Order: sequence, then C-alpha cells, then structure tokens
Amino acid sequence: MTPGDNGASTPEDDDPFGYLYADGQARGAQPPSGGYGYPGSVNRVRAVGERQYSQQQAPPHVPQQQGGYGQPNAHYQAPETLPGGTPPPGRPPAPARRGPNTKGLLIGAIAVVAAVVIGIGVAMLNGNSDDDNSANTADPTQSQSETGEPSPSGSGAATGDLPKVDATDGAVQLAGGATKATDVKGAQSGDGSYVTGLNNVGSSITWTFDGIPEAGKYSVYVGYSVPGKDGDATLVVNNTPSTNPVKFKNWSHATSGDYEKGWTKTYNWLQLKKGRNTVSLSCGQGNQCDALVDRLWLVKGWVNS
Repeated sequence: MTPGDNGASTPEDDDPFGYLYADGQARGAQPPSGGYGYPGSVNRVRAVGERQYSQQQAPPHVPQQQGGYGQPNAHYQAPETLPGGTPPPGRPPAPARRGPNTKGLLIGAIAVVAAVVIGIGVAMLNGNSDDDNSANTADPTQSQSETGEPSPSGSGAATGDLPKVDATDGAVQLAGGATKATDVKGAQSGDGSYVTGLNNVGSSITWTFDGIPEAGKYSVYVGYSVPGKDGDATLVVNNTPSTNPVKFKNWSHATSGDYEKGWTKTYNWLQLKKGRNTVSLSCGQGNQCDALVDRLWLVKGWVNS
C-alpha cells in the first residue's frame, strides 16, 4: 500500500459523501439510494445546482376565520350567556332579584293603624278629663248665665220635689223698694203678679228653700221681663255673692218700654247644701236692674239650656 492510496477497500472508501468529490467518483463511488445515507428518507439528495427554487409550494389551506383579532365571531356565544354558564373571570355574579317585601309592608300598615287608634283614644280621654275637671273645680257660688234664648223650664234636668215658688209667695222677702204689682200682663205666676222696683241700688228679692234633699250642684231658673233692653242683677247664695250675675237678656226682642212683650227666663248654676238654703237677687253698684220678676224654681244638676 502506498501512503497516498490505501485502495478502494479502505475505510475512507466508506465515506457516504465520497461521490461528491472527483477522486471518489474516479474510484466508482455512487450516491446512496436514501437521503443523506439514511434508507427510506423522504428527501432525496441532489447534486448542487439541481434543485429548483423558482417555484414555491403553496401553503396548506387554512380556513379563514371571520372577524379580525379581538372582534367576536357572529356565530360565537360566550359560555356565561348560556343557561347554567359560569360568569366571566373578574366579574361577580349578579345578585338574584327579590320580590317586594310584603311582610314588611303589612307590619308598617299595622303600626300606622295602631298609632292612629291610640292617638284617638288619648284625645278622647283628655277631652273627657278636661270636662270633668272644669265642672269639679268651679266655685260653689259661681253662676252660669244663659248664652242663648232659654228653653222651657226644667229642660235638661228633672225637677223632682224641688221647690218652685212665685215671686210674691209668702216665703219671699222684698227689700230696698221692691214691691208687688199686677199692672203688666203676661206674668207666669199663679195670680199674675210680679215684683217690680228692683232698679234701685240695695233693692232685692230673697227666697228661702227648705227640704233640699242633698248637697251638690243645682240650677236656678228666673222668670222675668225687660223693656226692650238688657239688664242684670247680683246672685247671692246663702249670703255669698256670686261672681257671675243673673243676666236679664232681651230674648223676646221686645221694643223699648214694652214689658208685656218682654217676658222670658234665664238660669244660673249654683251649689246648695242639704236642708235650708237662701237665694237672692239684688241690685248692686254697676247693675242694670230694670226688670220685672214673676217666679223662681230649682232643678238638679247644672243644665245646658
């Protein structure tokens, strides 16, 4: 063997790429049947310059997607929009809507009705309490004058066996120029008489009542006539003057000087004791006592007419 040539059977002859060189081709080297010396390779080795690059293989067909990047597909539905779907991440699920709280509304309505009922009850209790207090705290000698045209005698209270006397009865005491007369027609006394001359300071009529059944509230009625004008007199009960006078109002609307058309009546409230009591009409300073008096009677309780 020579140093430069070891023969065709030397290991160098096994070079799979020997066919690419001139000395390999001179020794009969052939390209391998498989690509790059590997049997069954899908790629075939070609000599330099044999591969054609002018034609490129078309890329495989890719289905075109509708819509650009970030744009939803017209046929796409998000999972959260489907029944039972989960909400998108980062967004809390919407709370379930509740119906009206009918129980709360009912409780509120009951509370309002209860408050109204309680308020009405309190108002009624206060009203009754005020009425009772005003009646019970009145001065025993206070009198209540008629504020409108008086109703028939005894209206609003039962007379029972309480005294009823004429102004000229034997139990009546006259003083200060008061006298008995019968000239003016229309008096309601038993004999048609009446007391006149009261229009003088110091004149008076006093009645004495025996047999008052019990102490308490009473009303005294007075029958009188005025000559077409109003007048008044002082009421004295058991020698105690009342702060409210007996008012002689012209309820009959008589013309001036007409006593015959001026007959009417009035009442006052008073407190009496059990047994004997005295009631007087007197003409004091400041009174206008130009009136004729024909009778006087008592009824139980404080009447309103």
